[in-house]
Formats: sequence, structure tokens, C-alpha cells
Amino acid sequence: MELLFPLVLVGLFVSMYLMSRRQKREAQKVTDMQGSLKVGDQVTTTSGLYGTVVDLDDSTVDLEIAEEVVTTWLRLAIREVRTEDETTDEATDETVTDEAVDGAVEESAEQTETRLTKD
Repeated sequence: MELLFPLVLVGLFVSMYLMSRRQKREAQKVTDMQGSLKVGDQVTTTSGLYGTVVDLDDSTVDLEIAEEVVTTWLRLAIREVRTEDETTDEATDETVTDEAVDGAVEESAEQTETRLTKD
């Protein structure tokens, strides 16, 4: 019974040490990623905005978020660099079945107008 308290304390300190090491490694990975940004990278910001890097300086990044729409962000606001696999996966709608894609029918202008003006 006398050794239980010191063992619990040692276990607590070891787990705290391991967690802080993991957090430091993750923070270093993010810092390295933010430092290695280059023009043309497709990125996601911490607020969830998708954009393409068009200009860089020491502390800011200019992102093109739509055609001819460029905004300036702090480098620290960049959460991740998206890869080509991620961008193509997000462009496809995973809820659509193969049958729906094969049987896709274009709607007429009247059908579109009726659908949009229906209340």
C-alpha cells in the first residue's frame, strides 16, 4: 500500500512526458510544413478555407480562393498542404452511386427554373 502512491505519481509523470513529446513533434511538423510552402501549393487554412498559394513572404501567404480573388493570410493560419489525391477525392461526390452516374439526365431550362422558383 505504501508503494501505490509513488507508483501512481511515476505513471502520471511518464504519461505527461510522453504526451508533451508528441505535442512537440506535431507542432514541429506543422512549423516545418508552413516553412516549406511554395507557390502553387493547394492548402487549407485553420478556418477551413481552400486556396492556392500565389505569393509568399516571411510572415504572410497570398491565397487565390477563386479565379482572380486573392486574399492575404498569416503563414500560421495554414493548417495543411493538400495533395492531388485529396483534391480529386473531394471533387467527387461519394454519395452518388454508379447507377445514378450512368443514368444521369440533364434537365431542361424550364425544369431548372421550376425547381429553383418552387417554394
